[in-house]
Order: sequence, then structure tokens, then C-alpha cells
Amino acid sequence: MQITSIKPTNNPSILKFEFDEIIVRSENFEFKNIDETQPSPLAKQLFFLPFVKTVYISGNFIAIEKFSIVEWEDVQSDVAEQIEDFIKNGGEILKIEENKPKKMPITVYAETTPNPAVLKFACNKLLTKTPVEFKNIDETAASPLAKELFKFPFVKEVFIDENYVSITKFAVTEWDEITLELRTFIKGFIENGRTVIDESAIVKTDNHQKQQESYFENLDVTSQQIINIIEEYVKPAVQSDGGNIVFDSFDPTEKRVKVILQGACSGCPSSTFTLKNGIENMLKDMLKDQDIKVEAING
Repeated sequence: MQITSIKPTNNPSILKFEFDEIIVRSENFEFKNIDETQPSPLAKQLFFLPFVKTVYISGNFIAIEKFSIVEWEDVQSDVAEQIEDFIKNGGEILKIEENKPKKMPITVYAETTPNPAVLKFACNKLLTKTPVEFKNIDETAASPLAKELFKFPFVKEVFIDENYVSITKFAVTEWDEITLELRTFIKGFIENGRTVIDESAIVKTDNHQKQQESYFENLDVTSQQIINIIEEYVKPAVQSDGGNIVFDSFDPTEKRVKVILQGACSGCPSSTFTLKNGIENMLKDMLKDQDIKVEAING
């Protein structure tokens, strides 16, 4: 195993040492001090360097946060050499746990979406019955997977629905630099049987309530027809692009339909325009009402 590249991160104190092989597939590890390094002999060794503040291990890389007493340009080559020498001499990066549960065979593949900032990671397993969007790590109480994904510095938002995870990235990183890392992590997380979403812990927002049967039954006939059209003709196409669409409201006076866009569709000008006009034309045609207008709201 060799270090193939050394890369800066958004935090100038943190440097990534990337390997030609995957180190860990199922978890992220973070060590704040030498007392926490029992699972990682390599991390323990690194803490003997006086400038090492934190060690992260995930996917195919080891990231190190330094104290300000040194500059990375002065020590990064020596650190890389020490890491490689440690491994060559038989040192363990992570200790292999005995009697781990058997992995479930999982396939995860990445798909592009109409939104260049969003990539869809589709899985051959049902992940959730309730679509959930996470704007930040503080909202992830119901999703251990989303919480772990937000620990990647380039992850901006996470949307999970049925059998896929849509990830929105910050603009500072390109997809070709991080796709393999994210796909590998998601695959390992699911294979090891970890919880993607705890349905019982989902906060029932207005959007969730509007997807319940009891809410549907109390709507007027036109609103029910609109929902049925969206569910049958619109939602499958939106989900295939890594997004979701939810009926919000219908104003019979203004003939205005409001829909909420989530996942890859949220914040994407092209998909918002396409969806708005596509849905609008479809509703005008199927409801025989040329005055209907559609307003798309980002989730």
C-alpha cells in the first residue's frame, strides 16, 4: 500500500494522504488524542509527532490536522515517508475486529443528475419508505448515514429516498475527485448493516404530513386529481434524476398549484424551469383548464 497523492482540504490545517487502496469501507474514524487510538496503531504512532492534533481515517485516505507550530510544506514529505515506512514494516492502520457480522451483498452506483452540484448514488436495496432531506448535520438525528456523510468536508446537503442517496457538494471540489470515495463509503456502510434511516425518529414536517393518506382524503377533488397526476406521471421521472416532488397546495381562486422540489431538483434552475413548465402543461391538458399555473418551491 502506497501513498499516491497528498492533497490540501478546505481547512488549511488539514492535509489528506491518499492511498492506492481502500483502507476502510464501513466507517469514518476520528482520533483526537493518543488515548483514543486503540483501534489504530498507525494513528497512535502519528500522535508521537508533536504537531499532530487530530487523525482521520476514511475510505482511501488518512487526514491529519496539525497544530500551528509548523507549516505543512515543511513536514508533509516526512509524514508521508513515516506512514509508508510504518506500513511496510508490518504496522496496522486499523485493527481487524473479530466476529464481525456477515456483509450483505450490495451494489451502489453513481448517476449524474440535471443538477451539476448533485450526484445520485443508487442502491439495489430499499433504504427508506419516507423521503428525507438534510440541509446540515444538525438535522440528521434520524439518519446515521447522513450524519456520517456530513463529516466529509465537501458534502453540502443529503437527500435519501427509496433506494438512492442524492448528495449536493460544495463548488470547491469536482465530482471526479470524490465520487469513488463516496460510493465506497456508502456501499460499505450499507453492507455492514448500519442504519440508513430510523423511520421512527423522522421529524414529521408539514411536507411529510402532506404525503399521508389522511391529508389526501381531506382535500378537494381538484387537489386530489393533481396529486394523482404528479404521483403517476411526474414523480417517477423526478426520482430517476435523484430528486423528489411533493404537492404543497392548490389555490382554486388563482388556479395556482405549488409543488416542493427536493434532492437533485432543489436549487437547479434548469430542472425547476423544466418541471414547472412540464407539470403546468400536463395539468392544463389533463384537467382541461388552461388557466392553471404551477409554482415550484425548493425544499
